[in-house]
Amino acid sequence: MVVGNEPSGKVYLVGAGPGAVDLLTLRAEKCLRVADVILYDYLANPQALEFAAPQAETVCLGSHRRHGDGGGKMWTQAEINARIVAEARAGKTVVRLKGGDPAVFARTAEEVEALIAAGIEFEIVPGVTAALAAGSYAGIPPTHRDLASAVALVTGHEQDGKADSAIDWQALAVFPGTLVVYMGVTTAKQWTSALLE
Repeated sequence: MVVGNEPSGKVYLVGAGPGAVDLLTLRAEKCLRVADVILYDYLANPQALEFAAPQAETVCLGSHRRHGDGGGKMWTQAEINARIVAEARAGKTVVRLKGGDPAVFARTAEEVEALIAAGIEFEIVPGVTAALAAGSYAGIPPTHRDLASAVALVTGHEQDGKADSAIDWQALAVFPGTLVVYMGVTTAKQWTSALLE
């Protein structure tokens, strides 16, 4: 999508897929190869950075405790938006690399809003979302002609500080299909209880 008339770089909001680096799309790989700056989430497999040009700057936007690294500062969404805009305004090609698909619980809408407001050209590059990949790898298709004709993707962790949940657990309890709960490990007790009620 092209936005604005001022000269600037371009931003690619790229899905890294469900984890294995060989599940990246060809388009994602092409974007990584041309990037001047890659801002990546801790959920994106760092092996994907092997596709980056040698001169590309790579910046991890924080990590939870994994791979024995003790964790690190998590960037706020405002900080991420500001960095993306600043790099693009400097004429750079920016890849914002996200785990799974960039439009599924990945705050892409907030980044798109910032890019539109700044008049910066961008492209969203889909990736395989983790829920569908996990089901496929486990041999459990999320849809089945006899059992499930619908799939609902639900967050297990809403925005911090939110007064009330926007999720209608009562409606989801009778949903005639497969429920997929993202980021639900630490809140499993709450959402399972809500569904059982």
